[in-house]
Amino acid sequence: MTTPQILSFSIIGVTMLFFAWGRFRYDVVSLVALMVAVALGLVPIKQAFTGLTSDVVVIIAAALVISAAIARSGVVDGLIAPALKRIGRLSLRVPFFVAATGALSLLTKNVGALTILLPSAIRAGREKDGASSAILMPMAFISLVAGLSTLVGTSTNIIVSQVREELMGKPYRMFDFAPVGLSLTLVAFLYLSVAWRILPRDRQGREALGQANAETFFSTEATIAAELPDGLKSVGDLDLPKHGVTAVGLIGADGRRVEVTDEHALEPGSVLVLEGTDAALADAFGRLPLESAQADEDVETEGKNEEVRTIEAVVQPGSDLIGGNARRARLQERYGVKLLGISRQDRTVTERLRDVTIRAGDVLLIRAGEGALPEALRSLSLLPLAEREVKLGNPRKAAATIAILIVAILLIAWGVVPVVAGFFGAALLMVVIGALPMREAYGALEPGVLVLIGALTPISEAVQRTGGTDYVAHLLAPLLQGHAPIVALGALMLAAMVIAPFLHNAPTVLVLGPIAAMVAKQIGLNPDPFLMAVATGAGCDFLTPVGHQCNTLVMGPGGYRFGDYARLGLPLSIMVIVLGVPLIAFFWPLQGG
Repeated sequence: MTTPQILSFSIIGVTMLFFAWGRFRYDVVSLVALMVAVALGLVPIKQAFTGLTSDVVVIIAAALVISAAIARSGVVDGLIAPALKRIGRLSLRVPFFVAATGALSLLTKNVGALTILLPSAIRAGREKDGASSAILMPMAFISLVAGLSTLVGTSTNIIVSQVREELMGKPYRMFDFAPVGLSLTLVAFLYLSVAWRILPRDRQGREALGQANAETFFSTEATIAAELPDGLKSVGDLDLPKHGVTAVGLIGADGRRVEVTDEHALEPGSVLVLEGTDAALADAFGRLPLESAQADEDVETEGKNEEVRTIEAVVQPGSDLIGGNARRARLQERYGVKLLGISRQDRTVTERLRDVTIRAGDVLLIRAGEGALPEALRSLSLLPLAEREVKLGNPRKAAATIAILIVAILLIAWGVVPVVAGFFGAALLMVVIGALPMREAYGALEPGVLVLIGALTPISEAVQRTGGTDYVAHLLAPLLQGHAPIVALGALMLAAMVIAPFLHNAPTVLVLGPIAAMVAKQIGLNPDPFLMAVATGAGCDFLTPVGHQCNTLVMGPGGYRFGDYARLGLPLSIMVIVLGVPLIAFFWPLQGG
């Protein structure tokens, strides 16, 4: 073994130890490892940061932005909410959420799919006969397996495709992973739909700080549209309770307030006072012929490019707003702030928002340009609440968002555009049309994961460049030569599955992928099934909460402990190896290539 090989393997070995120790962040450790490799001359300085601009990083970032835009559109919530109302038993809710997560993971990155459905699952877990601990881990596990079905479903597939392009001159296509991935997804769905019962049911999950006030009920107003669809004649026809919204007042076109009933006729121009959570109200406005007081053009901004934000703020004692109302305070004219809703604990607000007498302790839902918000909050003595997604006031472009995603997938599947161009273009279009503000697009990115992959990519290339990959392949080839090819395939899948929880799934593929391909060539087999085995094994960490961010996401809300993952995940890991190895060998013949 040459000195450069010894040094490159030493860097990877020490990096693995630090990852396993967990004392420092993954991204910090990977950046330090990169700098050490540069200092030792293993990675040329001009190539040190090429990993951050690689197709892998761009595709993962674009997939995360697309997932955030889909979540913001409300399409998924709108589809699952009606079904949930018909499913009361936990024995049906778990398979429902598992199926929904798996299906969404086929279209977007697995962590994005899980993030989209997580709030709905947590709410369902709080209801009677429900338990978040029974729902969330099965959702995380199915997202990992279903993500194996497409190129962009998981980071491991994207990375192994890049490895294949570097070694064999051609990357994998969008749905090359589908035969194996879909087969394993079906098996995982059947298992998780039953095996969730072995999970503990007495755990109390932790809420994220930003979601602590997500169930706050706001009063807002909606104007009846000038043109109503056939069949909508009265307030009862709106079926507001179906959307989690209550009509608490009605102001006629003449300005008089009356007590609202289901029999009240829907008169264009009259105003309904509604009460519900911001998410429920946003859903109602998106689906019913109601015009909310949320139009962007009503909010003045300092510049054309300035983003408009919707936040919650508490009226503090001493605020100039106390005892007055929004009309008297001239919120829009003086401060550039639009009042969208009011939350008050002891009384339901039934009058128009502009006429409500504001009290200390009221929670106001306000909308303003980013430049105007700080001064308005200071001048009005308003205390902003914890940062979280506020849906009311966020214009939705659901149809356009879904159309962009479908077109991008079709163009990629037909080979019209490469994956990186298709997904980057889709993400950019969603931002351009306003489906996702740029601020939220940046927030959707996972800098730690992107930096981790970008920093370790040059190190992985250094191992190959110094001949380290060939050296390890020469050592492993004789050990596997005398066994059946399928045994060698299973050994490499098992190795990837064991290493991933300690090295993280992405660097596992970066390091082990080239070695697996070289081993295959050394023993005269097709490299493709070996690359598939490494991607599958690295993408299926069901034993720890730290090997994949999907597992980490559900740990707090589900109240899980470290050992809970192996309880549900060990049998699933065995299934993936026992069934996955022959499936890969069937769809990707071991001989030839």
